[in-house]
Amino acid sequence: MANKHPLRGFATVSYYAADHAAAIQWYSELFGIAPYFNKPGYAEFRVGDYQHELGLIDAQYKPKGSATTPGGEIIYWHVDNIEESLDRLLELGATAYEPIIQRGAGFVTASVLDPFGNILGIMYNPHYLEVFNSIKK
Repeated sequence: MANKHPLRGFATVSYYAADHAAAIQWYSELFGIAPYFNKPGYAEFRVGDYQHELGLIDAQYKPKGSATTPGGEIIYWHVDNIEESLDRLLELGATAYEPIIQRGAGFVTASVLDPFGNILGIMYNPHYLEVFNSIKK
């Protein structure tokens, strides 16, 4: 069956950091792995059930006119336990951005600012689990 949707899933989420080396170290500790790709100015991790890519880009390569404060969209990563995940992020030095919010029907979100000013969203998402469990069978 051909996919008729123009957006088929996210390929890479990119975060900018003025201290690129520190960002690589922080995310390596968060994920428990080193980036699979690492060169000056850019590093990339593959994480999660679908090996989604998270890229860390040296802030010197930010597009001209980029925002200098957090805002805009939030990418939410599914987590199995939102309280534990939020606690872990805060322990590592992230700061609270949005508290835990019960969204209804089992959906729960929260978000933090990583130490480099990027918004990192976490979410308990029953739909994610439903899709994941139907695919892995």
